[in-house]
Amino acid sequence: MASNPPRSCCVVGTLHEGVPKGKLIKLDGGIDAYLSTASDKNVNKGIGILFAPEAMGIYPNSQLLADSFAAKGYTTLIPDVFNGDAVPLNKFATIDLMSWLTKGSNGNNPHTTEYVDPIIVAGIKALRQLGIHRIGGVGYCFGAKYVLRHSKSGIDAAFIAHPSFVEEDELASFSGPLSIAAAETDSIFTTTMRHKSEDILIKSGQPFQINLYSGVEHGFGIRGDPSVKLQKFAKEQAFSQAIIWFDEFLLKT
Repeated sequence: MASNPPRSCCVVGTLHEGVPKGKLIKLDGGIDAYLSTASDKNVNKGIGILFAPEAMGIYPNSQLLADSFAAKGYTTLIPDVFNGDAVPLNKFATIDLMSWLTKGSNGNNPHTTEYVDPIIVAGIKALRQLGIHRIGGVGYCFGAKYVLRHSKSGIDAAFIAHPSFVEEDELASFSGPLSIAAAETDSIFTTTMRHKSEDILIKSGQPFQINLYSGVEHGFGIRGDPSVKLQKFAKEQAFSQAIIWFDEFLLKT
C-alpha cells in the first residue's frame, strides 16, 4: 500500500464560500457531472482536466476548485464517481466509512474499483467529445487512486493531493508525469509511505515531484481553513503547484 485507506480525516474540514460558475451535466449512462469551461479568452485549446473528487464528491469545495482550474485555461470536469451517494462534509460520526466504500450508504451502491472505474472512463470520453485531446488528472484523497489507475484510459499527466487507498502497483503503473502535494501530518499518506512512493517513482523513470507542506494535515488541498494563514497558504500553493505542472507537461508537450 502506497497510502492507507480513508479514515475520519478524509471527510472533515472547512466548507468554502463562493458561488460555483460551472454547470451540472449528464454523461453517457445518466452519470451526473460538473463542468467548468475555460473562457474563450484564456482557454488552452484541446487541453482539459478530469477531476476525481474526494468522498464529498461534487460540492462547493470541489466545484470552486474546478472553476479555479478553468480560470487558468483548463476546462475541468468532475464526474459523480459516487453515483449520488457522496458523504456530506463533517458527517463522519453518522457514517461507517469503510462500509460506505464497500456497500454504499443504502447497502447496494458500492464505491469500489469495479463501480468507479467506468465512471472515470465516461468522464474521459466526455472530455474527448468536447474536443479535448490531452487530459490532466486531478485527484484529492479518494480521487487520487482513480487518477493513477487511468493513464491507460487517457490521462496524460497528473496532480494528486494527500492520496488515500493507493496500492503500490497503481502508483508504479502510472505512465505520465506526476505531481504530489503532501501534508506534514497525515495518517493516510504517512512519512514512511511518502518515502516508499519516492522509491517507486524513481524506478518508474517518469518525471515527478512531491511537495511537502508544513503545518497542515490530510485534506488541506481542498478542505483547509482559509481563515488560518498557514492553511490558506498551503492550499493556494498546492493549486499553483498543479497549474505549473500542467503548464509544463500538458501545454508544452
